[in-house]
Amino acid sequence: MTAEPSYSSRSVPRHLARGAMGFGALIGSVALLPLTGPISLLLAPVGLVALRGCPTCWAIGLAQTISMGRLERSCVDGRCELTVAGSRAGGEGPASQ
Repeated sequence: MTAEPSYSSRSVPRHLARGAMGFGALIGSVALLPLTGPISLLLAPVGLVALRGCPTCWAIGLAQTISMGRLERSCVDGRCELTVAGSRAGGEGPASQ
């Protein structure tokens, strides 16, 4: 099985900047249509690239960026747990058995 795709950024401010650029380009491509005609639609692909595909992908990435380093997922014997990073005691886990 492959790893899950990651849409996160290195930091929350960087992710928010990407969102502002992406949503701004998408809105601009439609808002500038009466002034510049179909040429303004060239901003739409720029917005989609900045959002890494779609607004939903950007929102998922925001959640991943915020939780990055705060939550850990570990799977043992087909059972997965979500824990706060660094909260595991030294005697737990499959390595200590």
